[in-house]
Amino acid sequence: MPLGLRWGTVSAVRERVDGLVRLEVDGDPCLAYPRLTGAVEEGDVVLVNTQAVELGLGSGGFDVLYANLTRGLRLPATPDTHVMTLPYAPGQLAARFAEQDEPSHENPLAGIPVICSGLHSQLAPIVAALARRRVAYVQLGGGALPVSLSDTVRVLKSRRLLELTIAVAPCLDGDVQCVTVASALSHAVARGAEVVVCGIGPGIVGTASRWGHGGLVVAEAANVAHALGGRPVLAPRISFGDERERHRGLSHHTRSAIALCLGAIRVAWPAGLGPPADVEVVQVDVTGWELACAPLPLSHMGRGPDDDPWFFAAAFAAGRLAAA
Repeated sequence: MPLGLRWGTVSAVRERVDGLVRLEVDGDPCLAYPRLTGAVEEGDVVLVNTQAVELGLGSGGFDVLYANLTRGLRLPATPDTHVMTLPYAPGQLAARFAEQDEPSHENPLAGIPVICSGLHSQLAPIVAALARRRVAYVQLGGGALPVSLSDTVRVLKSRRLLELTIAVAPCLDGDVQCVTVASALSHAVARGAEVVVCGIGPGIVGTASRWGHGGLVVAEAANVAHALGGRPVLAPRISFGDERERHRGLSHHTRSAIALCLGAIRVAWPAGLGPPADVEVVQVDVTGWELACAPLPLSHMGRGPDDDPWFFAAAFAAGRLAAA
């Protein structure tokens, strides 16, 4: 599985937002992460990773800047770092991890609710139900690794609905970097979080098999939260707009995650939708979810709240249950 790289010239810079640059390389859409690969300007000679586009994978339709040959060589490491993220991979880089700066806490969560979400498109409706709470977002592997890819995170932070983002290795480019889920949860609470949302970045690794998908990381998050004295809540993946049978109703992704949960976990379920006979759920009144979510970006595989309302209502239910 060799890297699919090509070199080219930045032909246009289309947008700069926090942690992300949307540009074109020889006319083709490309993303750059300036905190990882340095500044980029029109006319720069660059290497881009084209493999996902060439294979028709994912929903982005863009290349990723791998190295800037004009102004991105010999960039200085972050000061006072000695731990690598993406270690021994071609893109390894030094990062400062929160564990280096703070002590461990014996029972750090002390009843704090931890919402476990298997899709990034659940994040906005979850957080919409947590207004006026201090919310930390912990990004786990299973989807995109850079937190800075997410426009949803940027919107939620700009509206002060998210206080803090934590990237758990191999994820990167959050406000804070942690080695493990346990440390991330502990750090979030130490920073004043009243609710923690654990989830994956945009996109999801999937193989159409029971155990081969990125959504399973929520089971680890739930187990760790339970072990550390938190109250895990699972946001179920529910859809009646997905044509794939394995995702209709309660998705097999959620069922497989529940099967790996070793401690107590509450599975939120939107009242008004008949619950599954084989899964114990907590029914939650989701009245008003449409209004609460209206100002936020809602999209799941190209479907919005009018196309697949129960998907978003179920995520909102998880937030409301955690806030209760």
